[in-house]
Amino acid sequence: MASFKKTQIRSLPKIGQKVTADTLYWRKLNFPVTVKEFGPIDYIDVMPIEPYFIAVSSAAKVQIYNPITHQVHRHFTRFKEAAYGASIRSDGKLVIAGCDEGHVKLFDIGSKSLLRIFKGHKGPVHRCKFTTDNVHVVSFSDDKSVALWDLPSETEIIKFSEHSDYVRAGCVSSISSDLFLSGSFDHTVKLYDARSPTGSTISVDHGSPVESVLMYPSNSIFVSVGGTELRVWDMLAGGRLLARVSQHHKTITCLHLASDGKRLVTGGLDRHAKIYDVQSYQVVHTLDFPSPVLSLGITPDDFTVVAGMANGLISMQHRQTQAEARALNPKQSLKVQKKSQTAYRFRLNADFRSVNRTFNPATDVEVATKTDTNFVSRYDMFLRKFQYSKALDTVLTPYIRKKKPAITVGVMHELIRRNGLKSALAGRDDSSLSSILTFLARNINDPSHANIIIQVANTLLEIYESSSLTPQSEKLFLQLQEHVNREVEYVKHLMEIEGMLHILLASTTTQARRGSPNVVQGSLVKPMLPSAAAATNATMIYNVG
Repeated sequence: MASFKKTQIRSLPKIGQKVTADTLYWRKLNFPVTVKEFGPIDYIDVMPIEPYFIAVSSAAKVQIYNPITHQVHRHFTRFKEAAYGASIRSDGKLVIAGCDEGHVKLFDIGSKSLLRIFKGHKGPVHRCKFTTDNVHVVSFSDDKSVALWDLPSETEIIKFSEHSDYVRAGCVSSISSDLFLSGSFDHTVKLYDARSPTGSTISVDHGSPVESVLMYPSNSIFVSVGGTELRVWDMLAGGRLLARVSQHHKTITCLHLASDGKRLVTGGLDRHAKIYDVQSYQVVHTLDFPSPVLSLGITPDDFTVVAGMANGLISMQHRQTQAEARALNPKQSLKVQKKSQTAYRFRLNADFRSVNRTFNPATDVEVATKTDTNFVSRYDMFLRKFQYSKALDTVLTPYIRKKKPAITVGVMHELIRRNGLKSALAGRDDSSLSSILTFLARNINDPSHANIIIQVANTLLEIYESSSLTPQSEKLFLQLQEHVNREVEYVKHLMEIEGMLHILLASTTTQARRGSPNVVQGSLVKPMLPSAAAATNATMIYNVG
């Protein structure tokens, strides 16, 4: 006699985020520690050397935070109005910031003294940077100009006024002290060389107001963000566009390099920070925040990620250490530390273990056999006994039909295959009938189960069409009809959209053929609409009303 074949449950793969090395790497960030300021966080800058202090520009002050204690290490309040774009020098001794007065102010971090005030701009200065030689400062102002200043003499060396709108973005080269970039609301990004006073050496059009710019350490590529686009430009080729990426659905506000220049991070008003691979510019991970992101800061070792938001929150996330990971998941660490037990194929005979005598391999060794216990589920047990109603009742319990509907559908499919569906559905009272109708109404619009559920619904209607229904059962049948009608309307709308897409694709293909005679016209494959076949078959469902 052949052994009983278990019911095959069709399990579909779960749709979720693909787990990669980058996903695991960035998931190790701990729960953020937040600090609330009185105004939006304009700019965040991280000290390039340890202890990686964080300069935060917000309202009318600049504060230096300790990333370990999350406390304010230094604060500078010598501003009449708002302070902007505070930047720490590479040696960690000085900090510079712009303000609404049009001045650039230089402070000593150790003594909090105001050392220099650079006056010359006629509008607010939103960004200012130290050059790589640490003796010059570049400022970017709303008066549409970019200026280079000398720290010792407190004088202006050169000023460029080529932009036609506010200059709110800027960066300097990490190799040459004479090269710096500016981004303006006039949609342009310009590269300046202090040795060439005639004007910018490269000018490119970003296509929307530029919010931030960044120059790669190799000085061969620079990046600009504005609107919802990130654009990559080749500096050595005179500003040739290399890539256009649009992964945010709201304005991108900030840029930062991470992982030793191998990853690029952008933050936007959509409350996301996207992490890109600089080789392919594909998103490898996304960080979520509770408010629109205005600025980002990442320590050189990727240990701390800082985000400044529009509601005044500063989010600081630290990477988990091994000790913290063990503390958060002690069971896993115990499993790793626990010595694995070896399963031996042979073992000593019980007679030999009880009697102390000479070992004989022929008689004192026995093969360790493992008893095979085949677990049979309850619905399979009832199906084996041809008790179809009980098998269906087993998979209609609230837990199974809500959490594991694939098991219920699998049993229904098996009943259809055995021609036992009618006997399983017939002769039911209101309670058992309501559980079946509730399940059908809940899952009839699921494309993966629609074919089987529609067959069950049609069989149910054939059985109870001529019988009198209670008000409760009639109400459930009407709910099922409502779900089917709604699904049919969805499919009609999708078919209308499909027709529009066919017209657009056909016109695009025609234009491509006219523009290039060598283009091969591709065949348009009609996509499968979700639940289209289900909605077509669903018209057979009986109208109780």
